[in-house]
Amino acid sequence: MAIGTTKKMAKRMMCILLAISVGLFGAASFSLVNIMIVNSKEYQAKAAAQQLLDTELAATRGDIYDCNMEVLATSAPAWTVYITPQDIDDDEQAKIIAKGLSELLDVDYDTVYKKTQSNSYYEKVKTKIDKTMSDSVREFISENKLGSVIGLDETSKRYYPNDSLASTVIGFVGSDNQGLSGLESYYENTLKGVAGRVIAAKNGVGADMPFSYEKVVKAQKGNSLVLTIDSYIQYIAEKYLEQAVIENNVTERGCCIIMDPSTGEVKAMAVKPDFNPNEPFTIYDESAAAAIELLEGEERTAAISAAQQKQWRNKCISDTYEPGSVFKIVTGSAAYEEGVITLSSGFSCPGYITVAGTTYHCHKNSGHGAETLLQAFQNSCNPAFITIGQALGVNKFFRYFKAYGLTEKTGVDLPGEASPTAGVSYHDGDTMSVVDLATESFGQGFNVTPIQLATAVCAAVNGGYLVQPHVVKQELDVDGNVVKNYDTVQKRQVISKETSETICTLLESVVDGGGGKNAYVSGYRIGGKTGTSQKLAKENSDPDSKPRVSSFCGFAPVDDPQLVVLVMLDEPHGGNIYGGTIAAPVAGKIFADALPYIGIEAQYSSEELAKISKTVPNLIGSSVESAESELKNKGLSVKVVGSGDSVERQVPSSGQTISNSGTVVLYTGGEASTMVNVPDFSGKSVSAVNQLASQYNLNIKYSGTALSQSGAMSYSQDIAAGTSVEIGTVITVSFRVENSSD
Repeated sequence: MAIGTTKKMAKRMMCILLAISVGLFGAASFSLVNIMIVNSKEYQAKAAAQQLLDTELAATRGDIYDCNMEVLATSAPAWTVYITPQDIDDDEQAKIIAKGLSELLDVDYDTVYKKTQSNSYYEKVKTKIDKTMSDSVREFISENKLGSVIGLDETSKRYYPNDSLASTVIGFVGSDNQGLSGLESYYENTLKGVAGRVIAAKNGVGADMPFSYEKVVKAQKGNSLVLTIDSYIQYIAEKYLEQAVIENNVTERGCCIIMDPSTGEVKAMAVKPDFNPNEPFTIYDESAAAAIELLEGEERTAAISAAQQKQWRNKCISDTYEPGSVFKIVTGSAAYEEGVITLSSGFSCPGYITVAGTTYHCHKNSGHGAETLLQAFQNSCNPAFITIGQALGVNKFFRYFKAYGLTEKTGVDLPGEASPTAGVSYHDGDTMSVVDLATESFGQGFNVTPIQLATAVCAAVNGGYLVQPHVVKQELDVDGNVVKNYDTVQKRQVISKETSETICTLLESVVDGGGGKNAYVSGYRIGGKTGTSQKLAKENSDPDSKPRVSSFCGFAPVDDPQLVVLVMLDEPHGGNIYGGTIAAPVAGKIFADALPYIGIEAQYSSEELAKISKTVPNLIGSSVESAESELKNKGLSVKVVGSGDSVERQVPSSGQTISNSGTVVLYTGGEASTMVNVPDFSGKSVSAVNQLASQYNLNIKYSGTALSQSGAMSYSQDIAAGTSVEIGTVITVSFRVENSSD
């Protein structure tokens, strides 16, 4: 081969190699420019992800307090147990881990063992364990030398110290500490805090490198909430509501709202049955739980979900109903404000009224005859209020309906408030006929939420101002400093102060001598209105069901309203379904406990003073002779047990109140207590209860309707029949008038 040819080939090869080198260098340069300049941030992030271990530190949620700074919700230390499967030596060690943790943490063995086989450095075994359980895990780790394989991360667990108290208001959190209902959800951003982070260097297999880079950003605890809710008032509301739900076999739950009418502060908001937020997924309605136990498969799963959603649902703000005669407060106040009725207005009730061909009946078939405005309120007379509504007219009626806030949400600071819709939940002024007006005048034909109605009644009795209800009073930072105050929001004046005062007087007569007499409390001026409404939509689909809603809304004191109490029982199935009979007594019991608690002193009339119970004096240490004399001077009977000269013990104890005909038992020589089984006092008149109590040497404290009311009968007692007690023990017996109609 020629030498020239060889040189040419060599040059050509050199050129090719040079071109390839230049090309490769250019490509490499382009790639470097792309990595280092054009997409530098992206590759920096990828490098950091490979070189740094980024762990989130959960923030502790803020606390929730009642208005007296009693803790309603708080967070306590808890721990998450995790394993690092990549560090497990062998299958034998994996089985030891699975067995030990499954037993200590009460989790499935197979589930833990499967996690030990994972190709990762972090697998959660159980979250939110308490200190006792975490100590057991630490002991297990130490005994088996598993410190490099099992770890515990500190976090927090939400606790509700009062269990179910105000549960539908407070709500609960999920496994990740996120609010899922109630205030926990509504104020999530306030309560949740700011998560922290731990950023540490790690090696090529993902393990932490000792003595290397680490940066810690501490978590910030969330702010806390101070509520308008008062734990004591909430407790009594729940106590008496639950009793009524059980006694009257209420199948669609009951609710109670207690508000300060001037400020809109919600002092209590109760729903029964409810749930325990410490275990929110447990079904607490016993009848629902029993029915679920009979189901299987998908049907069972669906039933559990439905029952959970129902018990979490705040009936006070999320459910609507036809309010019935309680709404007559709105109709009456609107008509009085417009001057279409006066205190001297007269009405005639033959037992029915016909409007545009539609006949409406009074609950009293024979009619009330001629009646005044005051008597129309006392009698809860439908024909009278239909007449009032027709005199008011569609346009004016709807104007006040809207002004009272019944066409909009109240704006209460809770999630899930139902939204009124024209044409669905109510008729507006353009679509309302005179027949619709007649129906709505006495509280049927439209729907409201309990919170809407309670807020409207507040406006009717507080001087005429519609205020926005709220359950949060203040927001506090981690040091307890006030960050924000939630003050009264006054939306508008609906009626004049003069009209409001007149309505208060009319409603006081309903409790003094009308259908609301079962809400009467001796020594207090209480006003209110009863309601017994049909559930028309449900009744139309099932005519034989005849479902009813029984309610009462009252306020006290009449001359300076401090509390408005709404009680609603949805579908009672007891012996009586009238609001005046089963809902009004609940409000009466609440007023009896709540008014003295907030500092409202009883003021008795001379007639009431003659009827109320007497206070037992302190007789311990006194001679038997002087003790007997003192008791007889007070009009009380005496029973002496023993032959001693002085009183060593007495039943009832000093300070307790008993009826005028009560008996005080004096023990004089260390004798054993004389016991007796409590009889059944229910269904008896006042005199019959007194007679029976005397036979058993027991004392009676009266609760409920004024003793001057004819037809008052006992219906419950605080110590159950058959209970063994000392003679002289005080039994509180509640009375009501059974023929209350509305």
